[in-house]
Amino acid sequence: MIRRYSEKEIEALAQILKNDGVVSVPTDTVFGICAKINSKIAYEKLINTKNRAENKPFPIMCANEEQIKKIAIVDEIAEKLIKSFMPGPITLVLNKNDNLPDYVGNSNGTVAIRMAPSDLIKELIIKVGSPLFMTSANQSGKAICKSLDEIEKACPLLDGMLEGKVSYSVASTIVDCTSSKVKILREGPILFEKIINVI
Repeated sequence: MIRRYSEKEIEALAQILKNDGVVSVPTDTVFGICAKINSKIAYEKLINTKNRAENKPFPIMCANEEQIKKIAIVDEIAEKLIKSFMPGPITLVLNKNDNLPDYVGNSNGTVAIRMAPSDLIKELIIKVGSPLFMTSANQSGKAICKSLDEIEKACPLLDGMLEGKVSYSVASTIVDCTSSKVKILREGPILFEKIINVI
């Protein structure tokens, strides 16, 4: 049995993550599983938990814009999208900062970033003291889990699970901001027209 934590036990979950653990949390879009980005051990545990190929990078969830700017290059367009849609069901692909370890982000020097969609996830990230790798709760290539029972079956290596609900049940919109021509990589709850209007 994987221990389930209530929202009041966020401190205990933060401690698990600080100790290189992997936990599942409800996000606004789908259930996610996460680990801190500043530990190679935590990263490898996350790969094992998901049964995922090492060359497929994990998206990162930050507490706020300040954290985003520490790990990625935020230009004028990215700034507009952050101000307009974050926190919200949007992922921005940005060029990563040079100070990040090789295992963080893509081999082409980019990183996919979201902002914590709830005060609870934001609090968790701040307590851990590091942005978190955040990926959907499932085995790589399989359907996304819709409940804690499903997550427990699919990801038995988890160190803990945060109780809660997800609202959209649709994965976030992904926007590539790494060149002057902004590209939508995946349509989600935020529509293409809205993004074009902002930029």
